[in-house]
Amino acid sequence: MLGLKTNCKIAMVIRREQDSIKRYLHLSTGNFNEKTARLYTDIGLMTCDEDMGIDGSALFNLLTGYSLQKSWRKFLVAPTTLRSNISRLIEATTRNHSTENPGRIIIVVNSLVDPELIRMLYRASMAGVKVDLVIRGICCLRPGVSGISENIQVKSIVGRFLEHTRIFYFKSNGQSTIYMGSADIMQRNLDRRVELVFPIEDIQIKRRVRSIIQDLLDDEVKSRYLNSRGEYER
Repeated sequence: MLGLKTNCKIAMVIRREQDSIKRYLHLSTGNFNEKTARLYTDIGLMTCDEDMGIDGSALFNLLTGYSLQKSWRKFLVAPTTLRSNISRLIEATTRNHSTENPGRIIIVVNSLVDPELIRMLYRASMAGVKVDLVIRGICCLRPGVSGISENIQVKSIVGRFLEHTRIFYFKSNGQSTIYMGSADIMQRNLDRRVELVFPIEDIQIKRRVRSIIQDLLDDEVKSRYLNSRGEYER
């Protein structure tokens, strides 16, 4: 697409099987690159979900100039629908938070820079939502500030492999929603690139992704925590 970098990670195989067409997708947080595959940690999903397959075809048609797709069945795609849907998920978690049904937000990305979404995370914290952020690189949010971000914890994990996974976890009204994909929380990713974020719906896979998130939150060996002064501490 003219003027936009394509950063989404998707491969699709289309097969004629008996009397129907079936689409097989590999959706990933990381590049299809033989060099970085040995250095980066990423997560991929293989699926033949029909709605995601239709979205996959539409995305390739968009990238090759055959369509101007603006609505999607399950995908969140930048620069059209990603920002608004991440905002919607944060707002819903904040709005539905209560003592009986506490909200929860966990985000794992390379960078957190976007001012609008940072303000929304502050509002979630002020409403009482517990927010955990695993941000490997640049983080412009200041955690632990009294009255503003005291419910937010930020950590960076730096080890042998480059942490490249992007995961968005929201718990609202007792229901959990998980997305993964290619986008960091930066203006360039949300507004000036073609990015793909996709849902994790299968119960067993959601359980597995949740265990990966918990491993990241529990780590005390490679982690550095960001304090309220903007300094990292081992």
